[in-house]
Amino acid sequence: MTSLASETSAAPRPPLPPDEPLTHPADGPVYGHQKPRVFTVPSTRLSSAGQEAVDLAARAGLTLDPWQQFVLDQGMSERADGNWAAFECCVNVPRQNGKGGIIEARELWGLFIGGEKLILHSAHEFKTAKNAFKRVEALIRRCPDLHKRVKNYRYTVGEEAIELHSGQILRFIARSKGSGRGFTGDCNILDEDMILGDDAMDALMPTMAAVANPQIWYLGSAGIGAPSVQLGRLRRRALAAIESGVPDPSLAYFEWSINEHADECVTGCTEHDDLDAPESALVANPAIGYRLTLEKTEHERRSMGAEGYARERLGVGSYPSDGRDTWQVIGQDAWRALAAADSEPEGAVSFAVDMTPERSHAAIAVAGIWRGGTHVEVVDHRPGTAWVTARAKELHERWKPKAWIVDAGGPAGSLISDLADTLGVEILSPKTREVAQAAGQFYDAVTDQSLSHLDQAPLATALAGAQKRPLGDAWAWARRGVNVDISPLVAATLAKWGLGAEVEAEVDPLDNIW
Repeated sequence: MTSLASETSAAPRPPLPPDEPLTHPADGPVYGHQKPRVFTVPSTRLSSAGQEAVDLAARAGLTLDPWQQFVLDQGMSERADGNWAAFECCVNVPRQNGKGGIIEARELWGLFIGGEKLILHSAHEFKTAKNAFKRVEALIRRCPDLHKRVKNYRYTVGEEAIELHSGQILRFIARSKGSGRGFTGDCNILDEDMILGDDAMDALMPTMAAVANPQIWYLGSAGIGAPSVQLGRLRRRALAAIESGVPDPSLAYFEWSINEHADECVTGCTEHDDLDAPESALVANPAIGYRLTLEKTEHERRSMGAEGYARERLGVGSYPSDGRDTWQVIGQDAWRALAAADSEPEGAVSFAVDMTPERSHAAIAVAGIWRGGTHVEVVDHRPGTAWVTARAKELHERWKPKAWIVDAGGPAGSLISDLADTLGVEILSPKTREVAQAAGQFYDAVTDQSLSHLDQAPLATALAGAQKRPLGDAWAWARRGVNVDISPLVAATLAKWGLGAEVEAEVDPLDNIW
């Protein structure tokens, strides 16, 4: 049975204001994007201590790039009551861009201006924490006004610290399950946050519970899979805030990365960033023009594999789930158990179309009766929408379906008129209550094991990222975040519903063949 699913340092220039766009002067250096592609901050900002941190760093000989100043300005935003607007700040940027400068400026401010009693700087490896200690020490020693306020530089291995006469302490530790326990930190700096799991968080997070105005900073590069547990959580929160248009109330998130192509992208896709395009390196590396050059990134691309270059230079990360953020509606095991090796539905079939709200992808799904239950498949799933009508015409002429279904209130509703004209049939559109009924029927069919499918990746991925949204007294499918495409799931759900919908048959049902 044949299935239907057939990326030499340039001389610095004067700082740019944070809102200045990327420039490409024909006769001068090229600069990376100074604003992050993925960005969210709490909406409670009234003022910021960021400029104090920038100015203090300059006194110590540390001149910050515009993007570093932007992060400090936004991350150190203050509410009307004087407390931090963001309890958590996360900076996700490829290596060698200068995240260390942000760390150093924030720590200097906490010691010498902010009056933070204890600042804990942790890294995954001891040598990283020790190098950070040496850099901050050098900055302080270069500024006599700051150095004279230091009571002691502690060099004991594993207990490196800087202590002021006024009592403030900056400690440097390597992370472990027990490190940080017993310390009450006003500010926690978690370097190398792409290697940060539950053990370290369980040890460090409680240290801030007794602090009146605590803040935690996560800094690192793209996720590397299973070790990036906490970074994955933070990123999902940021994406959810961006998707909903409602800022996370306690998170400031800054990510420089490309919007990489998906597996479904066709040749020539212009909606995503090409790995080899110079512009991709600029999008993901704000330090280009300051301490990096475009030429250097091009050398890296020639020497590195595609996956390594995408991760290390373009910020394309792998972020694990902690199990609470995926497969929330239908369990993975329950879904996989319904997979069929083939399909041969009996009688009429129905097709449905859906697309993402931002119109980045669309999907066509089909449903038919098989072995006493319903079988669903994703017939086509591609970027964009221009292909849908022509593909629908091919399917209609070949399979002569009972119905075509599109939710008029959904993103694909704009296609109804063209589809009707092209196919010469009425496009069935469910009412609001019927959209809820369709989701309920799909769910029930999985529960009672009367549904089958081909275990296709687009449908499984959609189910893994789907949530419920209230619809009257019932519910319909909802996306978990901006990076979740549930159009294959919605299309399959509507196609199944269409099998039982009342439509006028325009062809002999006996002519319908799967």
